[in-house]
Amino acid sequence: METFQDLFHTQWQTLHDPHVRSLAWILTSPSMLAKESPVWKHQIANLFLPDYAVLQAWLADLDQHPTELHEALALHKHRRLGHYAENLLAFYLKHQGMLYAHGLQVHVDGFATLGEFDFLLRLPEGLLHWEIATKFYLFEEDEDATYQADLFDYLGPNLADTLGAKMDKIFRQQLALSHHAAAQKLLPEKVIAAKALIKGWLFYRESTIPRTLVECIADNHCRGYWWTVDDVSRLAISYFLILERLQWLAPAQTSLSAVMEKAMLHDALHRHFQRDSAPVMLAIMRKNGDVMQEFCRGMVVPNDWPVRAQEKRQQRLPRKVGT
Repeated sequence: METFQDLFHTQWQTLHDPHVRSLAWILTSPSMLAKESPVWKHQIANLFLPDYAVLQAWLADLDQHPTELHEALALHKHRRLGHYAENLLAFYLKHQGMLYAHGLQVHVDGFATLGEFDFLLRLPEGLLHWEIATKFYLFEEDEDATYQADLFDYLGPNLADTLGAKMDKIFRQQLALSHHAAAQKLLPEKVIAAKALIKGWLFYRESTIPRTLVECIADNHCRGYWWTVDDVSRLAISYFLILERLQWLAPAQTSLSAVMEKAMLHDALHRHFQRDSAPVMLAIMRKNGDVMQEFCRGMVVPNDWPVRAQEKRQQRLPRKVGT
């Protein structure tokens, strides 16, 4: 079965600039959510992309001459991956001549912040409101075989949130921002629609792919595995690359000398988890010509993560999205 990584490398392996590769991922990776699912009420955004040959030529030129992109990204501090993804998309939308506003805040009485429009796009018939989220969640299956999995079974790596809670906030609250009088006073034109662009990767234990796929998740979403530290020690794989947070978007491609072997990985994970409990994104690499390319990825968690995840699942709020 062809993986997303296989497809991405086939299309974009000639791109070498890391930011251009991340932009290619933003533009061409599949939606995390199933657009046809009635849960989303036709509010899943579709990117306005040119013909593939045109897009390929534009990205190839940008890869050769990335200064404009680098300067645009330098205007913002990318402490958070979500902001980095937003700014990449803003660069593309501005280049397409569609961007009316990015990060436009709405205030009540000039002080309190009511909310923020991630993107407002100018269309002939009015403004289109987009919210974007780039998320990474780990699926934790209930032990009851009769249990029906849902979006709340996708847990944040640090167990601070769930995919269900995040989507509820976006679809019930953030997409309704233009309905408020304060927002309407701020905008020169009517907002004709509000949609969400949801990208990211979902991670599973090997035994849960794809038997428990939740109906409103897209069949072709970007996916990987999650492993405990002890699990990694049992993987029969030779070459690995630990991905820094801003490298989490596109499948990795690097030089032969940049990857690490199993013994080096064991030491690196040991040092990391001695000082930090945050999960690690791990790309499994293989050689293709004179480069190493990711063919699989996973999130490495501390050995006690599954126990803590089950405890969190018992504490969560009622499971309801988008009403």
